[in-house]
Amino acid sequence: MRRTRRQWVTLGLAAVLLAALCVLAAFWQWHRYTDREAQIHLVESNYTSEPVPLDEVLSGPGDVLDADDEWRPAVVVGTYVPDDTVLLRNRPVNGTPGFHVLVPLRTVLDGEAAVLVVDRGFVPLGQDASGPAAVPDPPAGEVAVTVTLRPDEPASDRGAPAGQVQRINTAQVLATLPDGGAWADGAAVGAYGQMRAEDPAAAERLVPTPRPDTDPGSHLSYTFQWAIFALGAVGGYVALWRRETRGVTVTAGELLAAEDPKGASRPRRERTRRRHVDEEHEDALVDAAQARDTSSA
Repeated sequence: MRRTRRQWVTLGLAAVLLAALCVLAAFWQWHRYTDREAQIHLVESNYTSEPVPLDEVLSGPGDVLDADDEWRPAVVVGTYVPDDTVLLRNRPVNGTPGFHVLVPLRTVLDGEAAVLVVDRGFVPLGQDASGPAAVPDPPAGEVAVTVTLRPDEPASDRGAPAGQVQRINTAQVLATLPDGGAWADGAAVGAYGQMRAEDPAAAERLVPTPRPDTDPGSHLSYTFQWAIFALGAVGGYVALWRRETRGVTVTAGELLAAEDPKGASRPRRERTRRRHVDEEHEDALVDAAQARDTSSA
């Protein structure tokens, strides 16, 4: 049964809509791929570069880390404030739950007192899981800390126990301190550092922050898959239309007649030629019978 024009229009619109959705999904995956490639390029360009003094990247208190300087190593000289240590929760390392230890570091930038929050590393959960079993102390006195610079994370609107935060946001970290970080007012910078090394080194080293992930993911392959789906939606509609409007309808009787005694289907041209031969043979028999009847009369 052939489809009506209305049915063809409905199928065509459905095919176009499906193809359009697939194209949108392909572009979305493509943009995710290009964004990921840009992030990987930034990591590869900055992470392995030579450390520079912090004041070459951040000019002074209140300065915000430029996006192009993310992942750059820098050396900052100052003193830790261990009494104002804050714990970052819900940030596992290598699948192990625990806390990151955030310690403010007093330093000087452009002749002014400044504060940089340093993620000194990771400690696993304690027995009751509400905090770590122990938090190793940072080095006392003046220390030169090599850090990987990262921009502040967006402030979290989720609550956390006293002395803990959900994200590394300098203002939020300092506000968690008992005095609300009043001693650091106007001195903080808009960035934090992931510790790589300390000189002098601490008596007990924390689990270091892992290197940044440079896996590109599957966004590019998903882009091609969605593009193929879009072509398939349109191509399937065209193939269906061509088959129904240009195809030849074959009845069950013709299929049975096409079978030879062995059950094998003969080619169409051979069946046609055989039918013509049989018709000529029948005509010859009829003519011979008529001639015989005439001669006997």
